[in-house]
Amino acid sequence: MSAERVTLASAWLERLREIMVVPADEVFPSDQLLDHIPLLINEIATYLRAPSDEEIAANTAVLDKARELGGLRRKQRASIHQLLREYEILGEILETFLIEETGRLGLAPSSTECFDVLRRLTRSVAILMRTTVDTFISEYTSTIQEQNERLKAFNRAASHELRSPVGTIMFAAATLDKDHLRLSQDGKRLANIARIIRSNAERLSWLIENLQRIAKLTEPVDAPTEQLVDVESIALEVARQLEEMAAARQVQIRVSEGLPRVVADPARLELALLNLVSNGIKYSDPAKRPAYVAIEPVSDGDSLDVCTMAVRDNGIGIPDNDKPSVFERFYRAHSHLDGELGVSGIGLGLAIVADCVTALDGSIRCESTMGAGTSFYITLP
Repeated sequence: MSAERVTLASAWLERLREIMVVPADEVFPSDQLLDHIPLLINEIATYLRAPSDEEIAANTAVLDKARELGGLRRKQRASIHQLLREYEILGEILETFLIEETGRLGLAPSSTECFDVLRRLTRSVAILMRTTVDTFISEYTSTIQEQNERLKAFNRAASHELRSPVGTIMFAAATLDKDHLRLSQDGKRLANIARIIRSNAERLSWLIENLQRIAKLTEPVDAPTEQLVDVESIALEVARQLEEMAAARQVQIRVSEGLPRVVADPARLELALLNLVSNGIKYSDPAKRPAYVAIEPVSDGDSLDVCTMAVRDNGIGIPDNDKPSVFERFYRAHSHLDGELGVSGIGLGLAIVADCVTALDGSIRCESTMGAGTSFYITLP
């Protein structure tokens, strides 16, 4: 078995390609990970010869490789069922090999010897499987806990932020109710109260819409949402959703041709673009005409592994000292300009964008020049 470990690993890999949800060349995306499997098979072979039942369980290096496999499968959004099936296939391949080699070599082991070897094989595969699955579950649990903490923090901030516009609307409504006769003779004050009600209602609506979008992103581990996505179609839908907001600020939303098609979660991609474009609209420069926000493809040279798109604007820009923090939760670079620009927020938009892009296994970066505009570059596999 040790001598044939590479052949046995190749046979296992061929079987895995039939059940994996990722492309064949990503089952083991590096030679280092691919080399784990012959090493694991070699360790199983060593254990079959070993007198001690605890030897494989005490081999830290081998168990570390099993843990790395669990971490890889978690990143690939595999399921527990898939992991169990992978080790079941490995056990089947090794059992078949032992039976065929016993016959080829003309061996005649006793029943006790046969049962002992089978017990060792089953035990060794089970130890490695348990190590891999434990790592998978541990990382998944950590992710859930992290998401719960993010949700708690978001709910605290959102509750605080929602309380303000609701209170303002209730006060304005009460004022209208009590003083409607006098206010009917004071058109300026009536118009001002109506403006307060309208702006706070719009703010409240925007916060609620973001809460609803975030709620849609929660996915069970066994239900991957990746599909072939036409980015141009999603960009056009984003432009449609923000059409009225852009028109109110005299901002053009431009969607370029040639945007890529990717295998991704369309909900996360749409939410990322929605927040980027809305930010570009909110922080447009009133002195510039035309003001615009554009979604464009970006050349990656001859790379076949990734594609990049940009959301650019010719707005007020971001100060250099604020750029490193723009993707942090509750961070706002232009909060001091809220009154002047007529905007508000709690600093979660770009943090949501970063979370979405990370979940898509992508990356995002920002380039900006004060007074000239800002560009966000999203790179996806």
